[in-house]
Amino acid sequence: MINQNKKIDDDLAMETDSEAKEYLNADSLKKPVKQENVSIAKSKMILAKKLLLNIKENNERLIQLLSGNLSPEDESSISIAQLSDENFDSGEENLGEARVIEGVFDGENMIGPDGKQYSVPANYASKSKLVEGDILKLTITATGTFVYKQIGPIERARVVGTLERSTAGEYLALADGKKWRLLTASVTYYKGESGDEIVILVPKNGESKWAAVENVVRKSE
Repeated sequence: MINQNKKIDDDLAMETDSEAKEYLNADSLKKPVKQENVSIAKSKMILAKKLLLNIKENNERLIQLLSGNLSPEDESSISIAQLSDENFDSGEENLGEARVIEGVFDGENMIGPDGKQYSVPANYASKSKLVEGDILKLTITATGTFVYKQIGPIERARVVGTLERSTAGEYLALADGKKWRLLTASVTYYKGESGDEIVILVPKNGESKWAAVENVVRKSE
């Protein structure tokens, strides 16, 4: 009888020890999952921060342009003299028969607050060396003439690359594994050809599809 009781006690002890080990194993398995989740969360936060920093300048200018809630000090800091709450509801300002619209240059056209595209003369964009993200003011006169003025230039970076021409006839600038589209008028003004060294202007922060041509160094014959 004593032996039987001892056996029962041993079995209970083994069962208790087994349950404790299972609990510890389960608890140890949970910890890496928690650490993994924390690691994933941190990596996402870092990636999000980098993306936000890259597009910060463009976004700030666009938000300021579209918000209509700027203080006089803020208006002065971004050099938009014509902005006001009353006329910005429609994105336009009426000056007699003329209309004034402010928008963002996308490398080829101006995008207004209403999302409409307004054609920017290639010669003007080339001569002014407009960069994607610049703030423009468009005055449409009573006769329908478009008069543009650059009022909020984005911060620029200078890049030296190689001029190429695609099979479709488009001019491209290649540098550091990246490529940017170029206005044909900008290239022909400098009489650039494929293989020439080209100096371009791009937004200092963020990515862009277009670049402004600052100069072309012709390759030796």
